[in-house]
Amino acid sequence: MSHNPVRPWRNIERRKSRRIMVGNVPVGGDAPISVQTMTNTDTSDVAATVAQVQRAAEAGADIVRVSTPDAAATKALKEIVRESPVPIVADIHFHYKRAIEAAEAGAACLRINPGNIGDEKRVAEVVKAAKDHGCSIRIGVNAGSLERDLLEKYGEPCPDAMVESGLDHIRILQDHDFHEFKISVKASDVFMSAAAYQQLADATDAPIHLGITEAGGLMSGTVKSAIGLGNLLWMGIGDTLRVSLSADPVEEVKMGFEILKSLGLRHRGVNIISCPSCARQGFDVIKTVEILEKRLEHIKTPMSLSIIGCVVNGPGEALMTDVGFTGGGAGAGMVYLAGKQSHKMTNDQMVDHIVEQVEKRAEEIESAGAVEAAE
Repeated sequence: MSHNPVRPWRNIERRKSRRIMVGNVPVGGDAPISVQTMTNTDTSDVAATVAQVQRAAEAGADIVRVSTPDAAATKALKEIVRESPVPIVADIHFHYKRAIEAAEAGAACLRINPGNIGDEKRVAEVVKAAKDHGCSIRIGVNAGSLERDLLEKYGEPCPDAMVESGLDHIRILQDHDFHEFKISVKASDVFMSAAAYQQLADATDAPIHLGITEAGGLMSGTVKSAIGLGNLLWMGIGDTLRVSLSADPVEEVKMGFEILKSLGLRHRGVNIISCPSCARQGFDVIKTVEILEKRLEHIKTPMSLSIIGCVVNGPGEALMTDVGFTGGGAGAGMVYLAGKQSHKMTNDQMVDHIVEQVEKRAEEIESAGAVEAAE
């Protein structure tokens, strides 16, 4: 639960789910909502794939999925898993033998698609491999690849068909005494996804992986994901997520954290509160924020920074942030530290000064946390 006794209207009551492990990352239960992405390199190119995994992990990814379309990919997976700083999920479509090979290669989780993995006998072989090698499984239902009999039954992809597909495969896993699984019901249509996830949340206690599949490019895909995933998360649904973008996987990770940060569900790095700017601005707000976003990417400590162009809302916003800067006039503005007015700073020196103050505040927060943990 996201609990705030002072401001109860910020509270989010998370759906109760079972906890499973994806490698060393807990998913479900009271574990933090994890952020995932997926590589887009040729998996058989170990160096390129590992480099992309490492960049995603540095950006904050808790789990990374890797496509394994052929034997060359599953052969490379063993080395990728060995060099990865985070658990690796093997993405399986069509060829159930790839799932068995991926389990043998050390994948932490196997993503199988009910629409193309094959009959129950093949799924049973995948389950055995998962048991033998300590893998979890994600049942990944997708509106674009539903089973033929469900399409015939419902006439088209729809929430009912997606949830029925997922529950059918949950039954198969449970019939084979396998319970280390999570499930997703993704569609590119926000309405369909949201409806399917709400229905699924009521039908199972399995951990739920959220996503709007094939959401689009960086801007449009982020907007669709923020609407779809944001509403579900606000309702308490979701234990892990991926923002699917036609963009660098690192951007998916960043957007995932931004969605979680906006709801107070996960905190990482600097949360910049800034105004859209207008004629009252005492400095170039847009350019300043753009520079600060890049300059502060290395900060992992959760903290807040307000950058406001004038004194209409600036002092009020600064009262609620770790560091703040409010534009004034005559080429200078006011610096706020821990919500209190501190000192003036000229506009031409403000960026370097703000970076310095943020770094200092991050060190203070980390030191205080270390002392508290030691007591």
